[in-house]
Amino acid sequence: MSKKSYLFTSESVSEGHPDKVCDRISDSIVDAFLAADPESRVAVETLCTTNRVVLAGEVRGPRSVTHDVMRECARNAIKDIGYDQAGFSWKTAEIDCFVHAQSVDIAQGVDAAGNKDEGAGDQGIMFGHAVNETEHLMPAPIYFAHRILKLLSEARRSGAEPGLGPDAKSQVTLLYENGKPVKATSVVVSTQHAENLDQAAVREIVRPYVKQVLPEGWMCPEHEFYVNPTGRFVIGGPDGDAGLTGRKIIVDTYGGAAPHGGGAFSGKDPTKVDRSAAYAARYLAKNVVGAKLADKCTIQLSYAIGVSKPLSVYVNTYGTGKVDEEKLIKVLTEMMDLSPRGIRQHLKLNRPIYGRTAAYGHFGHEPEADGGFSWEKLDLVAGLQAAFN
Repeated sequence: MSKKSYLFTSESVSEGHPDKVCDRISDSIVDAFLAADPESRVAVETLCTTNRVVLAGEVRGPRSVTHDVMRECARNAIKDIGYDQAGFSWKTAEIDCFVHAQSVDIAQGVDAAGNKDEGAGDQGIMFGHAVNETEHLMPAPIYFAHRILKLLSEARRSGAEPGLGPDAKSQVTLLYENGKPVKATSVVVSTQHAENLDQAAVREIVRPYVKQVLPEGWMCPEHEFYVNPTGRFVIGGPDGDAGLTGRKIIVDTYGGAAPHGGGAFSGKDPTKVDRSAAYAARYLAKNVVGAKLADKCTIQLSYAIGVSKPLSVYVNTYGTGKVDEEKLIKVLTEMMDLSPRGIRQHLKLNRPIYGRTAAYGHFGHEPEADGGFSWEKLDLVAGLQAAFN
């Protein structure tokens, strides 16, 4: 195949996947702190296994968010996901909390003081990406993989598909011709199911949801449609495999279609640039593509701990850009303050909006009325178009 004709694959996992259970618990605790005090600092990790959850990390926030409150956040998250099974239940799981106060050494580097602005919570590189392959300007393979599992989850929760369990994975392979996706060549879906369902029955449950997501005529050949290829998936979730916060970072972002920075998102308050600067980079890249200044755009930001301004801003439009990239960088940095404080204020990130990000990706959603997914707004489009008129 030529470079413009190739196969590309992305995967997704459901909210009941063990690692996603942990992401959800960690982000639920972030939300609890931000709801009590928007200036809270939170870095919480979660481990889950058979009927046990372990919380660890460091925080600085109101005393009202006690260990008992954090345990309750975990229990409520497990309940909402839908786990009430013998090996993992919101009612009976043992939850241990080892969260402690934030290090004073980290705090002094991050806090604003005197003439010093608030610094980045750590060094690191963050990436944002957008491409005009889907209506939400996301790479098509990861977008479709997420949508398949989201529809299956909605059907399970509504009672339309009572035989499905919370744990599931999907994988979509698309054929690209001349750099554009044209059809699916294979689809894999593995989903936890009731004891009384066999592989053939689960296959027919899953099929219409896959066909609903893929564009007309894009369904893969029958022999490339794999559903529960091991034949059985009754034991799932943390009872089947241990989970950890931050282990699904490619699922969280662009499915491998774009670079990922050095850190995960979940469990971190927005002073952590691992999270907030990745959101800012997506926001800028999406607005560039939304303004039709490029068909595809990747933005990299880099930071040093305790330093407020980014050390570098890099833009790549992959030869699809309609404007000069150096000028584009200048315009973008004039339109948005990319210091940690500037990002938080521009996107209004100091709000309890993170539990919902823990499954089906942090990008490619509709902005929500309460400020959720604010980084998906296209409110810079008019300004960008005017700057390059």
